[in-house]
Amino acid sequence: MTDPSFLNSPRRILSLSKERATVSFTDPDDKVSGFPVSEEHGTKPSEVYGFVGSISIIMATVIYLIWAYTPEPWLHSVGITYYPSRYWALALPSYAMVTIVLAITFYIGLNFMATAPPTSFYTIYDEFSREHTLSQVSKDGDEQPIEPISDIGIHQVNDLMFNSAN
Repeated sequence: MTDPSFLNSPRRILSLSKERATVSFTDPDDKVSGFPVSEEHGTKPSEVYGFVGSISIIMATVIYLIWAYTPEPWLHSVGITYYPSRYWALALPSYAMVTIVLAITFYIGLNFMATAPPTSFYTIYDEFSREHTLSQVSKDGDEQPIEPISDIGIHQVNDLMFNSAN
């Protein structure tokens, strides 16, 4: 700590000159086991769970592939004698893919059932529709209030789209 280069460090001067500052910069010499130490930062649980989850999935995939593609005599020579039938090597992925396809189909079907048909009046107006109200025009100055949010009527849309070309 009494090293003159340490006291003359710009980082150290900055941290000493501001007494109210709560952030202090660490000096490159302040290291424990080669890594900088910080009290504010640490490993987040989501990072740990993500890392452990990714490693677990990789290991499970490797074990699955070894079980599915290694001949039985080789597994017996290594000492592995109890394992599921090879039928499940094809059945489980097939069942999983069919389940995912059916779930997506079911989800799309539910959305179609919940949506009003195109000829329904509710595709134009519903309980949240807002009619356009005429605002009072100010006679005194140039400032105009912002008009409230409203829906454009279907007759205005038709006029803009089909009658403006004339």
